[in-house]
Amino acid sequence: MAEHSIPNRADVPAADRWDLSTLYKSDDDWEAALASIPALTETLAAFKGTLGDSAAQLLGALKALERLERTIELVAQYASLHYAADLGDAAAQEREGRVTMAITQADSAASFFFPELMAIADGTIRTWMQDTSFDDYRVYLAKRLRMKPHILSEQEERLLALQAESAQTAHKTFSLLNNADLQFGTVRMNGTDEPLTHATYTLFMEQSDRAVRKEAYGKFYAAFEQHQNTIASLYAGSVSQDIFEARARGYGSSLEAALFGDNVPLSVYHNLIDTVHKNLPALHRYYALRKKVLGLDELRHYDVYVPLAKHIDRKTSYESAVELCRNALAPLGTDYTDILCDGLLHGWVDRYENKGKRSGAFSSGAYTGYPYILLNYKDSSVRDVFTMIHEGGHSMHSHYSKTNNPFMSYDYTIFEAEVASTFNEELLFEYLLKNAADKDTRAYLLAMRANDILATLHRQTMFAEFELKAHELAENGTPLNAQVLRGIYRGLLEQYFGSGMVFEPTSDLEGLRIPHFYNAFYVYKYSTGISAALALAKRVTHGGKSERDDYFAFLKSGGSRYPIESLRAAGVDMESTEPTQSALDTFAAIVDELERTLPGQ
Repeated sequence: MAEHSIPNRADVPAADRWDLSTLYKSDDDWEAALASIPALTETLAAFKGTLGDSAAQLLGALKALERLERTIELVAQYASLHYAADLGDAAAQEREGRVTMAITQADSAASFFFPELMAIADGTIRTWMQDTSFDDYRVYLAKRLRMKPHILSEQEERLLALQAESAQTAHKTFSLLNNADLQFGTVRMNGTDEPLTHATYTLFMEQSDRAVRKEAYGKFYAAFEQHQNTIASLYAGSVSQDIFEARARGYGSSLEAALFGDNVPLSVYHNLIDTVHKNLPALHRYYALRKKVLGLDELRHYDVYVPLAKHIDRKTSYESAVELCRNALAPLGTDYTDILCDGLLHGWVDRYENKGKRSGAFSSGAYTGYPYILLNYKDSSVRDVFTMIHEGGHSMHSHYSKTNNPFMSYDYTIFEAEVASTFNEELLFEYLLKNAADKDTRAYLLAMRANDILATLHRQTMFAEFELKAHELAENGTPLNAQVLRGIYRGLLEQYFGSGMVFEPTSDLEGLRIPHFYNAFYVYKYSTGISAALALAKRVTHGGKSERDDYFAFLKSGGSRYPIESLRAAGVDMESTEPTQSALDTFAAIVDELERTLPGQ
C-alpha cells in the first residue's frame, strides 16, 4: 500500500494490461475507423424518406445502420478503455471527447430513422419481418416497434440527439472530480503513512485497528464535504436530465422511462424495496451481532466492514485466484472454465491499480474483440477474488451472447448481467466453504458472505430507494441541493442500519459519492440480480444436465428476449417476490449460524 507501489500507467508491464489489439492493431487504425463514421452516416442518411417504400429498401437501411453502429461501438470501446486506464491522460481524454462528438453528429444525422420506421404501418412491417432476409433484424425491429409510443418526430429526435453530448456533462465532471482531482491524503498504519485512495479505502475499512478505520473514514469524507455543494449540483443536474428525457418522450415518470426499455414492470422495483423493508429486522440483528463480536460500546459507520471472524492470513496471487475461479466454476463445465481462465491470464484483464486509473472494476465487451475486464486487484484481499469471478461472469455472458446472436440483438440488459456475475460469486463462496480447512475459516467465509449479500442486496436497495426519492422530489417540484440530498440519505441510513448504529456528521455524504447514480435506476439490478443468481445457482448445483442447459440458454440468449422472459425460462420468476424473499432468508440463515459459532456468542 506504500505510495511508491502505485505506478504511473507508463510503468505498468504489458502482461498486466489488457490487450486492445483485438479492437485495433494501432492508434492509426483507430483513427481511420473514427474518420470513416461520417461516410457511413451519409450512406445511412441516403435512405431518408424511403424506408417504407419496400422491404428491400428497409433491409438496405438496416444493414447501413448496422455497419455504422458496429463501427461506433468499436471506436467507443477502444477510446473508453484507454480512458479508464488513466483518467488523467490528456490524450485519452481527447480521444474520448472526439468519439463523443462523432457519435453526437452521427446520431443527429440518423435521427430520421426511428420516426420514419415508426411511420410504416404495423401490418406492413410485420409482414416484411417474416422474410428470412430479416432474420438478423427481426428481434431488433420487434423491440423498436414496442417503443413506438415514445418515439418523437424527426425534428424532435434530432434535437435530442444534438444535446446528447452535453447531457453527459454532470457524469463526466463528477467522474473527473472523483477519480482524478479529489485528494484524500494519507493514513497512519503500522508506523507508516499510507496513501488513501478509492482502492485503498476499502482495505483501511477492513483493518482491525479502529484508529486506522476512523482516520481513513474521516479524511475520505472530509474531501467530499469540501466539495459537497458542487457534487450535489452535479447530481441534481443529472436528475434534471433524467426528468427532461422522460417527459420529452411521454413517460409518466423517470422510473417508468428507465424500466420501459427492458419491459420490466414498475412493480418489480417497488416490490424489491417493500420486501427488503419487511426483512430489515434480520439486518438489524446482524449489526447488533457485529457490535457484540467487536466488543464495542457503540457501533460506528466505519465499523461495518472489518471482518467479524478471525482474520485468515492468506495472500492470493493473481494467478492463484484464476485457478480458484476454475475450480469453483467446475459445475459449469470445462468449456466455460477454459475460455474464462485463458482470458483472465491472456489479454482480457487490466489487472492492478495505477495512478489515474478508474476505481473499482467493470467488464466491457463489444461484438468484436475480447470481453475486457478492469480490475484493481490486490492479493491481500479475498474479496478481490470475488471481484475477479464476478467480472468474469459478465465477460462470459458477453462471450456467449455475441457468439450466439446477430449484432443487432446480441447485447443483453444490465438486469440480466448482474445475474451471471453474482451467480459466479455464489459458486465461489460454496466452493471455498466446502473446502474450508477449519472452523475459523468457515466462520470467516460466512461472515464475509453475509457482508457481501448485505452489500449487494440490502445496500443496493437502499441506493435504489435514494434514487427513487430524489427523482420523485424533483418531479414534484422540490429543488435538490446538498441539504435535501443529505437529508434523504441520512433518513435511509437510519432506517436500514437501525437504532443501534451511531453515524458521523459526514456519514450522509456517502450519498454524494456513488458513481452509479449518474446512470439512473441502475443499482436496483444488483439486488434483483443477486436474488435471481442465488436461486439459479441452487438450481444448477442441485440439478442435472437440464438445469445447466437452461442456464446456458440464458447466457446465450443475449438480447433475443426481454430479461423477465429469459430469467423465467432459466427457472426464476422476477415478477414474484419469492426470489428476493429467498435471498433474504439465506442472509438470515447465515446470521443465525454466525450467532451460534462466532467467538463470544
